[in-house]
Amino acid sequence: MLYLTNSLTGKKEEFKPITSGRVLMYVCGVTPYDNAHVGHGRCYITFDVLYRLLKFLGYEVAYCRNFTDIDDKILNKAEKELGDRQRYDEITARYIASYHADMQKLNCQAPTYEPRVTETIPEIIDFIAGLIEKGKAYAVDGDVYFRINTFPEYGKLSKHKLEDLHAGERVELNSKKEHPLDFALWKSEPEGTFWKSPWGFGRPGWHIECSAMASKYLAPHIDIHAGGLDLMFPHHENEIAQSEGLNGAPFSRYWVHNGFVQVNKEKMSKSLGNFFTLEDVFKQFDPMVVRYYILTHQYRTPLDFSFDDMKATQKSYERLCRIFEPVEPFTPFTYEAAQRAPIIQAMLTFLCDDFNTPGMFGVLFEKLPEIQADPVLMCMVKAFLINVLGLRMEPLAQAVVEITPQVQALMDERDKARAEKNWKRADEIRDQLVKMGIDLKDKKL
Repeated sequence: MLYLTNSLTGKKEEFKPITSGRVLMYVCGVTPYDNAHVGHGRCYITFDVLYRLLKFLGYEVAYCRNFTDIDDKILNKAEKELGDRQRYDEITARYIASYHADMQKLNCQAPTYEPRVTETIPEIIDFIAGLIEKGKAYAVDGDVYFRINTFPEYGKLSKHKLEDLHAGERVELNSKKEHPLDFALWKSEPEGTFWKSPWGFGRPGWHIECSAMASKYLAPHIDIHAGGLDLMFPHHENEIAQSEGLNGAPFSRYWVHNGFVQVNKEKMSKSLGNFFTLEDVFKQFDPMVVRYYILTHQYRTPLDFSFDDMKATQKSYERLCRIFEPVEPFTPFTYEAAQRAPIIQAMLTFLCDDFNTPGMFGVLFEKLPEIQADPVLMCMVKAFLINVLGLRMEPLAQAVVEITPQVQALMDERDKARAEKNWKRADEIRDQLVKMGIDLKDKKL
């Protein structure tokens, strides 16, 4: 049995799909205006393993993960870099290719469906028209807004109370909205630009896209909706309001969220200067080390990312690779085959208990001597690590460290400090370089 913590109830629940043997899973994808970062890596590795696990348990899984390929951030970048908002597709093409390359390096399987907002405009327009017809939305001056007061359950996912949200909002002067909390479903644009709709030319708001794509590629009612914790409010809350407002029944049976990635106990963000893209990290570490590092943490807890921790993780993963690299994975490795091996059963029990990957690895390392003594078990455990966890279990590629002018200046300053026997400053610079992923090997002076 599989248990997941359902964000909707706040409880760990036994997983029971709407249709026996079949799972419909939607995971919110990226907005491709920049390279994917470590937080994206955590999200898509986590739900790649859930995808693999569900299939391993015998379910037929339809997995949909979208691209938000039209958005204010994308348009702003196109205007800034290319001088033309209408060339936004050149921006998205660049970063979608980069994202796909990152996911391939991390060994994340391709989803069943990978739709783009720009390919779903007719369905989005129909979805909005249905909400207007039901009195759940209204058009004004080419914009369309969802009437928040028509959905009394608003806040049931994030546990925000509507009256508290009302109290925290300032009344907008000259606002088109009936209420400050009403959110945009359609944004008007100048005549002849973007897409023509019954309300004039424009483009979708952020939240409506996922409801429309989930309905088109999966169903109006799905089993699992997943994503990062930062999406719970307002994005997922608004998805619930508009989907259930149109269809009159629960949108998703289970809502699953992974925790934040932090640096020095603060959420990773560009504004704080503690932002690491996957491309940055891959310069220092093999992508499989990144995958293993993320899976050694429980998916719902904050992950305090550090290069020091990554180095310790690399040693652990290299040890596993050395142990399992000589053996061939067991084939065909099925759930029924796993049931015949008590150690794999124990590992699987932890994995099925709300994705307790730390507990699962605890079993693996505790039982390593016993595993190594049994050639068949070695083959089966390797198959489990490859097929269910997505770890390649191959010798690691040697990362090439880029010596930037900033790094070289620090190294030169440190050499000078050591020559002057200013050990305090030399140690400070060494610590700074370690945080940047560079570990110096000193020679005797």
